[in-house]
Amino acid sequence: MIEVKNLYKSFEDIQVLKDISTMFENGKTNLIIGRSGSGKTVLMKNLVGLLTPTSGKVLYDGRDFVAMTKKEKVVMRREMGMIFQSAALFDSMTVLENVMFPLDMFAPMTLRERIKRAKECLDRVNLLEAQEKYPGEISGGMQKRVAIARAISMNPKYLFCDEPNSGLDPKTSLVIDDLLHSITQEYNMTTIINTHDMNSVMGIGENIIFIHEGRKEWQGVSSEIMHSDNKELTDFIFASDLLKNMRSIVLKHEKKEG
Repeated sequence: MIEVKNLYKSFEDIQVLKDISTMFENGKTNLIIGRSGSGKTVLMKNLVGLLTPTSGKVLYDGRDFVAMTKKEKVVMRREMGMIFQSAALFDSMTVLENVMFPLDMFAPMTLRERIKRAKECLDRVNLLEAQEKYPGEISGGMQKRVAIARAISMNPKYLFCDEPNSGLDPKTSLVIDDLLHSITQEYNMTTIINTHDMNSVMGIGENIIFIHEGRKEWQGVSSEIMHSDNKELTDFIFASDLLKNMRSIVLKHEKKEG
């Protein structure tokens, strides 16, 4: 579990995050949503230590990450997995070598053990047959699955995903969502996903934090979104006239049935 307490972040005289307090639960897919420029990316960067909060706390199972020394943070980051928006694979390495990279850098394992672990992770994302291929030889969806395999290779307690469905078609996006959700439950990880994908929000949003103008505007589960009376949230989720009409029809039907 990750707990954020009274988090502020400013860049010179511009305040980007404003008194955010929330919890990201383990064993669940925790989604951060919001408009571009709302502060959700800055929030994630503060969570993983790429940025330092102006004030406030970030607690990893009670451990204050902000107050840690640089050495302590390096050790702490070994408990984190990260999936980048672009997959960020090394073009000159094979799929297997990409998954092995964190193990080569940090794991006190023999070469045989590292290869075995990397293959286990590739098998978990159904890509063992692609182990000898290079990133340029596989599809975008397969690259994202390789990135997931690499991210879980060190058995992280915390998994961070920055727009994991970016650039993917809807069908492939659902595959990635299902994979992230099942892995989160299987390993009981605290998974945090920064996303614009409304299919992800409605499909795997077990704990959703909506950021608006640097503040936590709303928090809940996907099933509550349809019935929310928060104007900023509904304007964001149901941005088009089509979606607004669909929401209106669903609510009228539920009222009639009730």
